[in-house]
Amino acid sequence: MEADSVSIWPRMEPFLLGALQVAPSSKLSLHYLRKMATYVRTRDGCFPILGWPMWRHIACGKLQLPEDLAWLYFETFDLLIGHTPEERLEWAECLSQCSSKSELDQQRSKLSVDTLQFLLFLYIQQLNRVSLRTSLIGEEWPSHRTRSPSPSDREAKTSSQNKNWDDQAHLSFVQSHLMEILELLVEPGQLSQSGQALRDCQISLDAVRSLGMLLEGSAGPGRPVHCIHRLLTKGPLQTQAGYSSLTRSFPLHKLLSCLQHNLTVNPFGITACLHSGKKLAWAQQVEGTMKRARIARNTHTAPPGSKMVLMSQVFKQTLAKTSDKLTGANIKIHRCSDAFIYLLSPLRSVSVDKCRDSTVVLGPVETSVHIHSCHNLRVVCVAGRIAIGASSRCTIHALTPTRPLLLPGNTDITLGPFHTFYPSLEDHMASVGLAVVPNAWDQPLLLGTEGLASPSPNTSSSPDHACFRLLPPSEFHTIVVPFEMEGDTCEVPGGFPPQYQAALDEKDKRIQNWQKTVMEARLNKEQRRQFQELVEVKFHAWLLETGHRQELDSLIPPTIASLQDSNGPAGDSTRVNNSKHIRTGRGEGHSPMAC
Repeated sequence: MEADSVSIWPRMEPFLLGALQVAPSSKLSLHYLRKMATYVRTRDGCFPILGWPMWRHIACGKLQLPEDLAWLYFETFDLLIGHTPEERLEWAECLSQCSSKSELDQQRSKLSVDTLQFLLFLYIQQLNRVSLRTSLIGEEWPSHRTRSPSPSDREAKTSSQNKNWDDQAHLSFVQSHLMEILELLVEPGQLSQSGQALRDCQISLDAVRSLGMLLEGSAGPGRPVHCIHRLLTKGPLQTQAGYSSLTRSFPLHKLLSCLQHNLTVNPFGITACLHSGKKLAWAQQVEGTMKRARIARNTHTAPPGSKMVLMSQVFKQTLAKTSDKLTGANIKIHRCSDAFIYLLSPLRSVSVDKCRDSTVVLGPVETSVHIHSCHNLRVVCVAGRIAIGASSRCTIHALTPTRPLLLPGNTDITLGPFHTFYPSLEDHMASVGLAVVPNAWDQPLLLGTEGLASPSPNTSSSPDHACFRLLPPSEFHTIVVPFEMEGDTCEVPGGFPPQYQAALDEKDKRIQNWQKTVMEARLNKEQRRQFQELVEVKFHAWLLETGHRQELDSLIPPTIASLQDSNGPAGDSTRVNNSKHIRTGRGEGHSPMAC
């Protein structure tokens, strides 16, 4: 292994899933995190593992953060950790049995995190910090670390909704702040009074292991991906980084120099995926409407945690997929309009960015679904977390164990209960550790530029408070996934809240009364024909008026009724279920696409 062939890069998931997409609290600045780093190493019960009670004490007592915000950071970090599905399901069951705040606090007290990794997690919240010069001129000033972007780089930057997806921004952040990151890992005795590292200080191997949350690398192109501490303690990088097997530590400045020399952009990030990702196969392509669409993936080469599928500019199409190619992938849906997208596999995360007039139905999402800068969007999902920012007239039907996060810039957001199923849904939920309880879909957390706001739906006390409403039961309808698949799920997992179930029962009763009235009218054959024609005219007028005609038409394939990879296994296929069309709907002139 030659030193020059070794590459080290920022891991995608901590930035994609861990950095909240809002400017961080000033209490998470480097000044306060340095104080926290010293505090946790000099107090019993804080190091190397930090439990919820001690973090609550630090966050609320020392940093003056609201308890809900302290828990939000703790819970978000825990979503990143590699818990098994069984562990997540067991945790969900314990939470669902808590009937009071004291019982909930007692259960949360059992949760703990790696102290140094949590410190680094808090530090990378600065990723979305708004700087004055950036807000004025749009981009950071040139520096010796940056280069002029190529057209492909600019496309990658445009495709990323913000810095959370932007692998170039991740690299720039680490390069610019690497010294500060390392200083947070140094023991207090080797720091000056201002918290800066002394010239000859050392960083222990255990601390560098924690750095593996942010960095990973490989010995060369096509070689296996390794944790950062493995690369730094063997071969040529051991000398370059100055690792001593006797003291099990690194000189800080040698380690810093080694990392700076070998840092590069993530070879499995969005830039590489757009440059060389494998295009997903389509069953057919309609000339004109699909010409702009770009769908690519790196799931054939990327390691777990870096798998992604990018969907951009899908226009007036129905796109449906259930496949191992999606399982465990981070999905980005970007600039789609008048589209109906069904991704019916267990997913790692989903970002929906700058989409409008579309419907997105997702399989269970292990971590988070983030909706940003969208308009008139309907999203139906089971997810570890929901986050919505800078969006308008969006409706979210969710089943989630955490409180939906409403970020700044939202208007007219509607939250409703999860209201659909497909045959393999419960199996997929179990595979990512998501249960039907607890379900906090109707308890949003408003996170603004000034911190948390108390959610109060349907009020006008402030723009933030008025940004959302809970779906009135009178407007509640179910949605049917219009594809036949294999599986045992035959109803919505967990059912509906009582008031919504009552509304559905009332609508069913009205249908039954209508059918009874028609039967009792004793129409003759000619009258029945005329009546049927009248009903069909009214129904088709309603379909056109509401847009459901387009939704239905796009479900009718020109030649075949199956959506399947040209060379994929039978388990990847879904078939249009003609008997269920009326319950869903799609776009005139659209045709379904398999990807």
